[in-house]
Amino acid sequence: MSQSQIDPGVAAAAATLTIGGLFRHQARYHPQRIALQDADGEYSYGELNERVNRMVHWLAGQGVARGDRVAMLSENRREYVEAMLAAAKLGAILAAQNWRLAAGELTHCIRLTAPKVLLVSERHAPVLDEVDHDVDTVVRLGPEYERALAGAATDEPVDAAEGEDGLLILYTSGTTGLPKGALISHRAEIARGQCFYIDHDIDREDAFVAWAPMFHMVSTDLCLAALCRGSKVIVQDGFDPDALADEVGRQRIGWLVLMPGMIEAFIDAVKRRGITPAGVKSCGCMADLVPRHQIAEVTRLLDAPYVNSFGSTETGSGPATAGLIPPGEVPGSLSKVQSSYCEVRLVDADDREVAEGEPGELAIRGPSLFSGYWRAPEVNAEDFRGGWFHMGDMFVRNPDGTLDFVDRRKYLIKSGGENIYPAEIERVLLADARIADAVVVRTPDPRWGEVPIAFVVPARDDLTEDDVLACCRGQIAGYKMPKGVRFVTDADLPRSTTGKIKRHELEDRLQDAAG
Repeated sequence: MSQSQIDPGVAAAAATLTIGGLFRHQARYHPQRIALQDADGEYSYGELNERVNRMVHWLAGQGVARGDRVAMLSENRREYVEAMLAAAKLGAILAAQNWRLAAGELTHCIRLTAPKVLLVSERHAPVLDEVDHDVDTVVRLGPEYERALAGAATDEPVDAAEGEDGLLILYTSGTTGLPKGALISHRAEIARGQCFYIDHDIDREDAFVAWAPMFHMVSTDLCLAALCRGSKVIVQDGFDPDALADEVGRQRIGWLVLMPGMIEAFIDAVKRRGITPAGVKSCGCMADLVPRHQIAEVTRLLDAPYVNSFGSTETGSGPATAGLIPPGEVPGSLSKVQSSYCEVRLVDADDREVAEGEPGELAIRGPSLFSGYWRAPEVNAEDFRGGWFHMGDMFVRNPDGTLDFVDRRKYLIKSGGENIYPAEIERVLLADARIADAVVVRTPDPRWGEVPIAFVVPARDDLTEDDVLACCRGQIAGYKMPKGVRFVTDADLPRSTTGKIKRHELEDRLQDAAG
């Protein structure tokens, strides 16, 4: 190294940013600006920062240090935000527990990360009686938590974190097996906010409504990004279409998150309450899973484009969330636009890049990527092979550079030697206004091995199986045609917390019905 060069470690330290440092800057120079709103009122950046500092000092007093984990089992509330920011300043990692899991699954998730402290709300405290969590310090949010904070110091702590330190562990579930813990760093959280703001032109004055569960990336990513920028975060206790519609009428909102399966109820609330939007920059997500007439109606009501997204817990809004569907338009195509500041390759089973127009697994690299799955070295070695993160999702690259989602690589219907991707059929079904929702799953077949079956939520009472099959003819190859149609209500479709339909539960229903 020549004398003109600086030590790489020193240079890296000078180039890093942390969530705690960015939030502290907003609190120091804009203490009166509103940072957070919940059912109890509003809190300025100065007030929120004081509570965060108290929590940092209290956690430190419990022996929590840089790299240690703090578990949170709670509905959305102010304390959740305080815990994320306190972990950020302390250099600790908040392990966000999914309260919808069964006791055995929660036991796995908590013990996987071995937290020193577990914070739990009164609502979800009873489940801990069934969970073998092995955590010595358990504190209930509410009076017990407030007493702990009241006795703690308020002075600004030294930021102990570095950019590559973990900040959050969010749990992801595959089609089988127990959840994996995805470790997300300060670097990744900062990059996720920057990329989304760039691609969707969101300003500091645009609020974010955190109604989706805080144990998922959609709320944590945008909540932290907003607070690092000086924006307002509105915390809501889950999806309440009336409450969400009211905020749309009162607040200028950047990205209004609307999940598949919830849009119809939100549309009804906006109409019923006569809401005139105060201003929405964009709305929605996961357009592939939403009936196209719903996309047109909600965007027309809000006068805001629909976010044609494709991202994940592991990647943030990347790799392909830059595209927008114009207001009032029934989209003819759902081709995705690659997100800013990431690189994307489509590869075959041998990691060779496929030709344009050929399906390939999407591999991505960029600063928004997570840091790997917690205590899963073999999975990490496989998924990060070659210096790229392999998502397990199949896409086709179009001549204009856009990307068409095909399906999950691991969910194939192999029928008579042909591969069928369910999304190819679902897109045709969802384009028909007579169909409110649809999902295609595989079922064993003595002749073909597997065949596709369509579960359909009708938008009209007179919809028949022949109608459903007729809308597919000519739109997809004959071997991809559903070999049966099951009519169900929306409530009959089992969904994950992000709105995705659980195909394997529907497969089990078919098997049970077959005896």
